[in-house]
Amino acid sequence: MSPKEDAGERKRQILAAAAALFAEFGYYKTTTADVARAVGVTQPYIFHFFKSKEELYLAVLKQANERILHAFEAADAPPELLPETMGRAFTDLLVDYRNEILLVMTAFTIPEPAIREYTRKEFDAVYDRIKERFEAAGLPNSEFLASNFIGQGLILTMSEALDLPRICAWNDKHPRANS
Repeated sequence: MSPKEDAGERKRQILAAAAALFAEFGYYKTTTADVARAVGVTQPYIFHFFKSKEELYLAVLKQANERILHAFEAADAPPELLPETMGRAFTDLLVDYRNEILLVMTAFTIPEPAIREYTRKEFDAVYDRIKERFEAAGLPNSEFLASNFIGQGLILTMSEALDLPRICAWNDKHPRANS
């Protein structure tokens, strides 16, 4: 592995560890030293990639938002099944990238101005993408449908974050859905 590939892999490891720690302990209780320990590197190495904890948190959000936008764009279904197919794409993301998706869907609770602004911007982008997909499919009331779709995603995320298995039974990939 070349040094550049190794650095890219380390950055991915840092982002994954940060997502897990932020999801478990929250933004304020997670330190860059915690992330460094989880990855097995020094704290200055974290700062080689990210200037601050806030920048690291925003990088995790950016990666997750890109996954969400891609999943909604890639969802392929006839118009009458598009919302359901996009919903399955979201729940698949919640299973496969749980920590990242939980952070995206709860980032609005962090009062830091840069995080709040980024979260607003990204929720707007997701809303626009969903609405555009629904409009292109010829679905009536695309604005309402897009708002409702995001609301359902927030409820699913809340049920996952609070470990409410009766509400979380939305996906057969969920470990408690069939119990």
